This record gives sequence, C-alpha cells and structure tokens, in this order.
Amino acid sequence: MPIRIEIVSPEKHHVDRQIDMVVLPGREGQIAAMPGHAPVMLQLSGGVVALYEADRIVEEFFVSGGFADIGAERCTVLADTVRQINELDAEAARERLGTLEHQWAQLAPSEPNELERLELELQAVRAEIEASV
Repeated sequence: MPIRIEIVSPEKHHVDRQIDMVVLPGREGQIAAMPGHAPVMLQLSGGVVALYEADRIVEEFFVSGGFADIGAERCTVLADTVRQINELDAEAARERLGTLEHQWAQLAPSEPNELERLELELQAVRAEIEASV
C-alpha cells in the first residue's frame, strides 16, 4: 500500500504521486514517511526530499524549508522553494553563502529575529551546496 506525496511551492505544484516512502529533512533531523505513519506536522529545514519505490530512490528534490503534513495515507510538503537536484548550482550557492556570512558578521546580537532568519538561510544554503556536489 503506497503513500500519496504532494510537493508544492508558491511557484507550482511539483509532485502528486504514489510512492512507498519519502524521506524529509526535518529541523530535528530526517524523518521517513510511509503508509500507516502517525499524524505529524513537521517543520522542514533546507535539504533533500527523497522519494522511494521499493528500496531505491526514484526522485530527489531540494527544498529550502517549509512544512510537511504527514498522515497514514498522505504526505503534503509545503516548501518555500523546490528544485530538482540536477538544477542546483554549487557555485551560485557558494556566492550566496559568502553574502549571508557577511550579513551574519554585521548583525548585532540585539536582533534575535534577524539572527534566526539568517541561521535558517545559512543552513539551507550549506545543505544546497552539499546536495549539489
């Protein structure tokens, strides 16, 4: 019995299909969603969403963050951005990393909301670089 996976970003509906398992990059670590999974709402970090059929990965996407709503028969990913792994550009991501690190160095500790936002962006860009290699 498969699970239905939907991956959606503000730009478009990327995936709507049946698979055996999806592995998601949660803020607390990776989580696998399979048929019969207990309901959970997951905050995503930047990383790779891997779709499995049987024991092999059939498709991978990079998400920069967002949420996943996991249930017994369905997993819906609402991502900030979604890209195919082969569309990632490591050099462009390294340039963004440099810009973000510069912004981080200039930020005052009295701006906790901005620090948290930059931390999430830095994590996502580092994950993008890792996924693109």
